[in-house]
Amino acid sequence: MKILIIGGTGFLGRAIVEDALRRGHEITTFNRGKSGADVPGVESVHGDREVRADLERLVDGRTWDVVVDVFGLVPRVVAESARLFSGKTGMYAYISSVGAHVDFPAKPVDETSPLRECSPDAGPEDGNYDVFKAGSEYAVERYFDGEKLIIEPAVILGPYENAWRLPAWLQRIRRGGRFIAPGAPDRRLQLIDVRDVAAFTLDMAERGVGDRYLVTSPPGVTTFGELLDECVRAVGSDAEPVWIDDRFLFEHKVQPWNEIPLWAPEHPAFAGGFQVRTDKAHAAGLRCRPIAETVRDTWAWLSELGDATPASGPATRAGTPRPGIDPEKEAHILAAWDVRI
Repeated sequence: MKILIIGGTGFLGRAIVEDALRRGHEITTFNRGKSGADVPGVESVHGDREVRADLERLVDGRTWDVVVDVFGLVPRVVAESARLFSGKTGMYAYISSVGAHVDFPAKPVDETSPLRECSPDAGPEDGNYDVFKAGSEYAVERYFDGEKLIIEPAVILGPYENAWRLPAWLQRIRRGGRFIAPGAPDRRLQLIDVRDVAAFTLDMAERGVGDRYLVTSPPGVTTFGELLDECVRAVGSDAEPVWIDDRFLFEHKVQPWNEIPLWAPEHPAFAGGFQVRTDKAHAAGLRCRPIAETVRDTWAWLSELGDATPASGPATRAGTPRPGIDPEKEAHILAAWDVRI
């Protein structure tokens, strides 16, 4: 197949490109050329999708079987792409998010759960990430004349991760010593390797039939304790988790997700966060590798980077600070936990 990938140099986009090349597909990537190097073996076209002239230059004289939109966020921008690619490609595969569903993360959701309200023509001032993802889905559905494939991943981990959740844990564990582990080791997580998202996206694109899929592992396949054990094993560190309950962490003003990556406290607001219903995707062929493989390969990638990665930039989403708790704050909380009554 001939596949156009909008993006293609970062986390999920890179994984899709690499898998598509292994499958023998002909790949074109379209990006600004600022977030990373293009994968060897692709036709790379540099331009800004927000500039209509750049999009028109991209589509001039070209057609594809599938366009995969990895980075579309603002609905108005996605809508413009959907209109221009109509007649130039048979399928528009849009990478959305489970957060597009209005009940997430408070309740379990599936593909039939309602989306957040957002105009398909909304501009950058009209919402936030989750709202925009819903609006972009509406934009693809309204403005693209062809098959629509909507992929809604939950938490994605793996090599080249730009949200820096698993890398933050691996780097903390590399420092060794006692570290904060949130809640209890048997708390269930729901995670997926970036390469499994890429493989499923390409599998569905190769079938050529549009649909919507929530994409993550089945609930409860991995626990927080298992994840951290695999991190310690991969790094070969003497690090020791200290399991601290949610209330104590809240009392010490620890921020879920940001200061402690992947921590979704036992609270009604997060009750469905790791209870996403994945039956439809798994019935269609989604396969999820063991968390040990994801951890091992992410650590290998980090080890290759060494200290070469800056505090922000290509390895993290633009404008997003890396997650992780300040070492002094962590030490203070651990000391307070040790002397609690």
